[in-house]
Amino acid sequence: MSSMPANKQSTGLRPVTPADQDFLFAVFASTRSEELSLSGWDDTQKQAFLAMQFNAQSRQYSMSYPDADSSIVLLEDLSVGRFLVDRSGKDIILVDIALLPEQCNGGIGTSLIQSLLIEAASAQKHVSLHVLRGSAAARLYERLGFTVVGDDGVYLEMKHGSLSA
Repeated sequence: MSSMPANKQSTGLRPVTPADQDFLFAVFASTRSEELSLSGWDDTQKQAFLAMQFNAQSRQYSMSYPDADSSIVLLEDLSVGRFLVDRSGKDIILVDIALLPEQCNGGIGTSLIQSLLIEAASAQKHVSLHVLRGSAAARLYERLGFTVVGDDGVYLEMKHGSLSA
């Protein structure tokens, strides 16, 4: 991946390995901290809930997207997030993108998604995804040109429809 214009630090991707499971859990847990702060649970209950949800998500992703490329997002040589993309169908599906909280709003996610949009345009494919309704991520996707094509009341299905590079 190319250098980030905003902070001039190099970002990249590398394949997930079995040794990355603790890091992937930490990223997953960091994305749930705000909602869990409202739960009233103690730390043991929170950790048990997070472990159950992480394992369920991992199983669901591997069953639904067996051919997806699972990558660790790198900033310089530091692991800062995950990027899960399924290129096997008629659309490229952005299954999951998650960054550690201290890396959010720095342009990393935007850069990764823009690179995926360029790849999709070159392959004559759309990029589609599901995102929690009302989330900051949904607003980011809208700014990047995604439009809502479905809504189940909780999640929005979004698609980037431009096929021009």
